[in-house]
Amino acid sequence: MTERGAELFAKIGEAKLRAVIADFYDRVFPDVMIGFMFAGKDKQHLIDREYEMTAKFLGAPGVTYTGRTMRAAHGGHTIFGGHFERRLQILRETLADHDVDPEVVRVWIDHTLALRDQITRDKGSECKDTSSGPPPGGEPAPPRWSEPAKAGERGQDPAARIKLGRKPG
Repeated sequence: MTERGAELFAKIGEAKLRAVIADFYDRVFPDVMIGFMFAGKDKQHLIDREYEMTAKFLGAPGVTYTGRTMRAAHGGHTIFGGHFERRLQILRETLADHDVDPEVVRVWIDHTLALRDQITRDKGSECKDTSSGPPPGGEPAPPRWSEPAKAGERGQDPAARIKLGRKPG
């Protein structure tokens, strides 16, 4: 685990870091995609270990991580790449909602990504960021619903699609 100077930890501080981590786990436990993995787990124990690990790699003085290695803690679970990505997305949203310093966010996300191979053996399932423009060497695909449907055409107008589970009305 790479340690940084205390100045990085000072950008978030103990109280805010604890609040971010508690909120993160409040979001993860009931999450429809990954919450089942936390069923029966001691949330406070996870919050405490997450605080130790994060505070330590952000450079908090005097903090020791007392948990197991990531491989030991996650090795007995079947964690797919999509599960890892969902956790990462919840983390990003939590950090943004708490207005965490951009340098702290960058280091935290980079650290999380560096742990990927210790948490999931699901290789090649990394999500690619497509939000920054066209793919290399090509133009982006046009929007699927770029033109209104002409009379008699099927499947072109999103407003005409049936919404499952809802009665027309």
